[in-house]
Amino acid sequence: MKAVRKQVLATEKFDAISKTLFEVALAQMSNENLLPAVIDRQKETLAERKARFERDALVFTSQLYGAALRYTKNSHDAQDLVQDTYAKAFTSFHQFEPGTNLKAWLYRILTTTFINNYRKDQRRPQISGGEIEDWQIADASSHTSDQGKSAEDEVLENIADKDVKDALAAMPDEFRMAVYLSDVEGFSYKEIAEITGVPTGTVMSRLHRGRKLLRTSLATYAKERGFGKSKAGDDL
Repeated sequence: MKAVRKQVLATEKFDAISKTLFEVALAQMSNENLLPAVIDRQKETLAERKARFERDALVFTSQLYGAALRYTKNSHDAQDLVQDTYAKAFTSFHQFEPGTNLKAWLYRILTTTFINNYRKDQRRPQISGGEIEDWQIADASSHTSDQGKSAEDEVLENIADKDVKDALAAMPDEFRMAVYLSDVEGFSYKEIAEITGVPTGTVMSRLHRGRKLLRTSLATYAKERGFGKSKAGDDL
């Protein structure tokens, strides 16, 4: 019984010491600006909110522009879409919960704005696929199959990035957005569902069909360019 009581006292003492050390470390981190202070959004001034928005949200500008360019296929519309997105985001920033996924929150605004304001009345594309950043679509073709490498996979690897961009650009909006958000931006099914406002099952279906469409298009590009020919001249 004494041994048990001794162990309990030791545990309580350790917990007290640990709590004190944690509080000291927390204070030091806060003083050194290593840990963001708790934000009281009700008392936050407009200047403070603007500074927080510039610090936390503007770092995603390049990524949002890449997504906007993928959505609109038009550099002018893409710039307008990003500007509209940030304007709406700042207006609603007092409602954003600090510590949650800010990137997904911004993409949801971007996607909703595109669907409501741009998709219905898009201008003719003014850019070629080459203007879209290569690094943003580098992984897209690697997700077009759930299976291991086949002879066809080896052929698809020889396709130029421009062909991948053109194939993505030719896809219907809902499939292109699903593939882009998943395979380029790396969002989860749940995050894509929140961004696009559709059920997770719909996201999975669109992603499956989108990848299949992309793979079919890339296979067509490969045949048109003479890839996949055997030594005897037969197709794969």
